Amino acid sequence: MDDQFRVLVIDDDPGVRDYMEALVSRQGYRVFAVADGEQALNTLEETQPDVVTLDVVLPGMDGLETLGRLKQRLPEVPVVMLSGHGQARTIVEAMRLGASDFLRKPFEVEELELAFQKALEKRALKQEVERLRGRARSETELLLLCGDNIKMKEIRDIIEQVADTDITVLVRGDSGTGKELVARTIFQLSNRRDKPFVKVNCAALPSELLESELFGFEKGAFTGAQKRKLGKFEYANHGTIFLDEISEMHPALQAKLLQVLQDGEFSRLGGDGDIRVDTRIIAATNRNLEEAVADGSFREDLYYRLNVVTVMVPPLRDRRDAIPLLVDYFLKKNNDQYHKSLKQLTAETMDVFMQYHWPGNVRELENMVRRMVVLGNEQAVLEEISERGLAGVEEADGSDFLDLEALGADFSNGQGMDLKAISRRAAQIAERRVIERVLQQTRWNRKEAAARLQISYKALLYKMKENGLNEGR
Repeated sequence: MDDQFRVLVIDDDPGVRDYMEALVSRQGYRVFAVADGEQALNTLEETQPDVVTLDVVLPGMDGLETLGRLKQRLPEVPVVMLSGHGQARTIVEAMRLGASDFLRKPFEVEELELAFQKALEKRALKQEVERLRGRARSETELLLLCGDNIKMKEIRDIIEQVADTDITVLVRGDSGTGKELVARTIFQLSNRRDKPFVKVNCAALPSELLESELFGFEKGAFTGAQKRKLGKFEYANHGTIFLDEISEMHPALQAKLLQVLQDGEFSRLGGDGDIRVDTRIIAATNRNLEEAVADGSFREDLYYRLNVVTVMVPPLRDRRDAIPLLVDYFLKKNNDQYHKSLKQLTAETMDVFMQYHWPGNVRELENMVRRMVVLGNEQAVLEEISERGLAGVEEADGSDFLDLEALGADFSNGQGMDLKAISRRAAQIAERRVIERVLQQTRWNRKEAAARLQISYKALLYKMKENGLNEGR
């Protein structure tokens, strides 16, 4: 089918058909004209109209019946009804059956042009929505669901099953695995996709600010509250709210969130009455919520309310078959964005990527590919991995190893080696590995990790910074 806007005219009056053909053609549209409803329905596959003009009074099957059958076949196509009478009952019934406009004969040319303009805008909007939806889905399948990993297939199945419901979803997994992408995919495939998607990072604000951010406040609720402020839940009404790092929410605020989940109601700070919202909640966490419930930092009743459907996103190291596809995608994306031409990575780099255990997951991989594209070479990233003492690289059998040359041991020149320096370097590598593994075991709960390592919280933060363990987190 060509891209020209197509109009189907249905009218039993030959004079009207000729007039409409001439008028519509002058506007640059392609026109098809038929005398009755049966003929129109029989030619839909051939005409594939973008808009239909339909006379109310037709021989045999009348205009309203034709309208009903047209909307069954082509529900998205606008139908402009034409009538010389324009009785109120007929207009109401036509609108009930899905007519987009109702014009009385004789109509002004401008009226018809306006009706067609609305149809054009609707078609353009629909095509843009489909394009964005297709792009979102293709990116998701590549970034998140690519490869043959059985866990990713299970995630795809869950997403497709729950997307078009209003059920609460809890997305779990390490930082950088793509939890927000899962949430956005559920939203894009839901019947709320044309409504707002509002993201809130629960770890980014202190508890008092997070409460006003989520639920808003009334004028005078506290010092500095000079006017009413709507909260994120109100902005997400009829849409979806994504609560990232939900485990970091203060228990007192968790109680207010529980009320929204149970009753769909909350009150603004300083407000008297309750506000009702229809908002779907998707939450995400990289912490072990069961342990958080056990130690009292997370409400058990909220946990069960959130944990209706759980999507567990595996780390990148558990789905290495996706790495080559992701690399190709990130190369193309960043080449286009930065107007560069690094088309592919060397076999050496891909070998390192396939062995590296990716503590920052997909986010870390994208960052590394982006640096390679911007810098125009791969050496800086390879050196970065090497400087980490190859702590993130594993042999094929999964056992850890130390690269003696990377530690400074040079056996080729017959010269002496600084054993103390090598020992310090080995100790640093071992320390980094232990810290990283404990952080992974605690799902990057720094307080819990510090307790397991028997050091202070501040000492752990310092050592994480010293060992480069903050990137992508």
